[in-house]
Amino acid sequence: MFVEQLKLENLTFAFVYAVGAVSVLFVVMGLGLIDMGLVRARNVLDTWVQKFTAAIIAGFGTLFIGYAIWQYQFYIAFAVPDPLIQAFKDWWIGGGAASSLSVKLDPKVVPEADIQQIFLVFFVTFSMATAALIHSSVIERIKGVPFCVMAFLIGLVFSPVVGYLCWGPLSPLTNSGTHDFEGVFPLYIFSGTWALVLSWRLGPRLGALKSHPDGVKPTPSNQALVALGVLFIFIAIPFVSIGSTWVLPDKGVYGISMTQTGIGLILINIFSAMLTGGVIGALIGWTRKDVSWVFLGPIAGAVISGTLFDIGTPLQCMVFGGLGPIVAFATSRLVHGLGIEEPKVVPLALGPGIVGAILVGFVHWGTPTGGFPGLEGALAAGHATITPYWQLMGVIATMVVAGVPALLLCFFFEMTTGLRVSTEAELKGLDDTNWGASNFGDDLRGTSLATASHIPAE
Repeated sequence: MFVEQLKLENLTFAFVYAVGAVSVLFVVMGLGLIDMGLVRARNVLDTWVQKFTAAIIAGFGTLFIGYAIWQYQFYIAFAVPDPLIQAFKDWWIGGGAASSLSVKLDPKVVPEADIQQIFLVFFVTFSMATAALIHSSVIERIKGVPFCVMAFLIGLVFSPVVGYLCWGPLSPLTNSGTHDFEGVFPLYIFSGTWALVLSWRLGPRLGALKSHPDGVKPTPSNQALVALGVLFIFIAIPFVSIGSTWVLPDKGVYGISMTQTGIGLILINIFSAMLTGGVIGALIGWTRKDVSWVFLGPIAGAVISGTLFDIGTPLQCMVFGGLGPIVAFATSRLVHGLGIEEPKVVPLALGPGIVGAILVGFVHWGTPTGGFPGLEGALAAGHATITPYWQLMGVIATMVVAGVPALLLCFFFEMTTGLRVSTEAELKGLDDTNWGASNFGDDLRGTSLATASHIPAE
């Protein structure tokens, strides 16, 4: 028994990280509500089923073995023999570190075991959010099975690989000068790239970019639900961000890339970015008479500032947050001009994510990052510095890891099962086609009002 694993500070921090890990599920819920409001009424049920199932499957992939890929960076840095093999042995779901009580794990081998185990759950929920976000780009037209296969591979391999490369104090790109905090690379840029490829290959929904002979077109079922979904995401982001920190007693608080920060400042920065993004989004929405920008402005402000929350100032985050909706709007016009119908994920995640990441390289050029306390030389804490070049390298690496497999999987399913639902299914509605049911059931459907009025009360 290693009772030192149960020190009060370990358990306290474990609770803080647990709240952050579980809060990511609010992002999944928020995305579901946003899509529920924006799809046609006849597709609401199927949209929820696809998103829920894909999120579960992606999380399962990370739970099963994906987390070990992220842990690999630490095994290399601390000179563990056969680091990749040992990381998989320890952190696949049946491994010793993942499936043992913390008091049975030697702190010299698995320090702060409860916290490390909770970080596994953090990565699970992160993969769930990634799959849910990508799904938002292809609602009402993608087949369920191909997307679920993609979600599994995203959670099993591709999202953890980007996390290994760009998100962590000892990741290869971080130790060269790439900086992230809130998961801009593995969540926003990764999801945005995958969404761009999928949307291109699937094509627009019927009636989205040009009129359809049957008069069908994307028609929001309840746009007010978008506001509710955004509020859930608004609630989640502060807790998720706190979970992206290292709290070292008597030393300080550090971002995930080992950049010095403070929890209070992070929260102020988050609200500075989101509220300013909300103001600019409201102005864009009012000017264009498009209510979606009113609701989505705060999200664009948060995304573009995601690499800045830990190292920036409130004024810097206000400037970044204000740029968020502007960049998102410009991205949406660019994508629309290319004949790609994707009004949410690419404009909100990919465009602002890339611009924000690169801008941070200029604004905080030379800020120490990377490394880990107790290590020396090329792995000492703060040995690397943030530069625009390495921010760009992080963007390119992430887009390659996401874009190439997304394209190959699209080609595979196009040649086999098909990637897109049939025109008949799209016209009829996916709730009825796939489930033989409607989300908005009515036991009097097909019964005249006159007949219904004579039904005796029980």
